[in-house]
Amino acid sequence: MPLSQDQVVAALRTVKDPELHKDIVTLGMVKGIALEGDTIGVRLELSSPAPAMRDAIEKSVRQALERAGAANVHVEILGQPRTPAGPVPGQSAPAANNPLPQVKRVIAVGAGKGGVGKSTLAVNIAIGLARTGAKVGLMDGDIYGPSMPTMLGIRGQQPAVKGSKIVPFHVHGLHAITIGALVEQDKPLIWRGPMAHGAFKQLFADNTDWPALDYMIVDLPPGTGDVPLTLCQLLPLTGAVVVATPQQVALDDAIRAVKMFQQLGAPVLGLIENMSYMPMPDGSTVDLFGRGGARTAAQNLNLPFLGELPLYPALRVNSDSGNPTANFESDPPLRLALEGIVRNLVEQVAQRDAQGAGPQLNIL
Repeated sequence: MPLSQDQVVAALRTVKDPELHKDIVTLGMVKGIALEGDTIGVRLELSSPAPAMRDAIEKSVRQALERAGAANVHVEILGQPRTPAGPVPGQSAPAANNPLPQVKRVIAVGAGKGGVGKSTLAVNIAIGLARTGAKVGLMDGDIYGPSMPTMLGIRGQQPAVKGSKIVPFHVHGLHAITIGALVEQDKPLIWRGPMAHGAFKQLFADNTDWPALDYMIVDLPPGTGDVPLTLCQLLPLTGAVVVATPQQVALDDAIRAVKMFQQLGAPVLGLIENMSYMPMPDGSTVDLFGRGGARTAAQNLNLPFLGELPLYPALRVNSDSGNPTANFESDPPLRLALEGIVRNLVEQVAQRDAQGAGPQLNIL
């Protein structure tokens, strides 16, 4: 006997997202159901593009419907970004104001001060996401101190041009663009806020030919001054990640960065503690800056703690040599630390997606 629509929905309610631990109907992942005799067609849009997640949910959907009595099950996973008629869940700007509708999620990586490893984390988060099977873009928005040319190994290279658009570099599995590739090498950019605002807007949205992406990671300038405030207003942010080192003087600035994002209406997806400790050759550790400060700050702010990254020499070597992919291949402890941070971030993004669209960003 053919299944009814209600029976199909009831069966799908038994399938849970492995990360969010809620059923796919409640999470809004079921986008269409087609009934034709004993054949059931289901269209899904998942919270994570990771192949392992996709395969697990598809298998669970098939099993649930077959248990309910379906003879044939067809599952379609929607893999394309939503059109302006259907805004991306968790994306704070409405599609009409979104300069990049082909990008599903925009995540800003910020810090209250320079020198805490914000750009290093931005690069490695982007690569970690790409290694899950996601399509990832990396925007070096640190106008005054672009470090991506060195860390990505594209120092001295010029991006290709397609018509009137710049084509992002495709390197380390990422689509990346940096103002450091467009100006004279080692030349300081002595710009006032409006000039930086214009350069960022042109590079981010107006003059760059970004492909369809699951994630766009944006490395923002440090601090809470005019430039990051203005840049945040341009972005359809899914959320922000704040990087800090453990000592109190750095945490004070990190807390100010958190408050900045919150005042802008941007969800803070979590804090990361960089330079958390130094592993020693004998297996002991040295807490150079007072390990655990960012975790405590996250707890006090009622924010997720995404993880800690120790002072691994390989991280510095690979960053200086322009080979960040090696961070995930040659040093198991370093790889595990980075993968843990990426995994926690993906979980927070999935929860954000499930909540639906948030408020527009605004300068208060």
